[in-house]
Amino acid sequence: MDNFLYTEVHTVLLPHALRYNAKAAPEAMARIAKALVVTDAPTGIFELAKAHGAPVSLAAIGMAANGLDQAAELAVSNQYPNPRPLERMALRDLLGRAFEGVGP
Repeated sequence: MDNFLYTEVHTVLLPHALRYNAKAAPEAMARIAKALVVTDAPTGIFELAKAHGAPVSLAAIGMAANGLDQAAELAVSNQYPNPRPLERMALRDLLGRAFEGVGP
């Protein structure tokens, strides 16, 4: 896989990761939404990034579409503490949305 800037990858993936974990961490989502003065934390983070000209798609930072399956596989094979268990197909869907730059 290519090397990407940590900050850009996290800027793109954070809203999608929040959506992935939203039901498993409702209190955290409520605090984030309150801090942003929005009703939905994942969408609020996504819109904030867009408003400030930050990248919102993996394609925009140079990731190739053929790397999405490998990225999902790497994530599930390197499990870490997360509010929701990491599931390969759900992560692949998350990565697909992040690749396209559509909201979470």
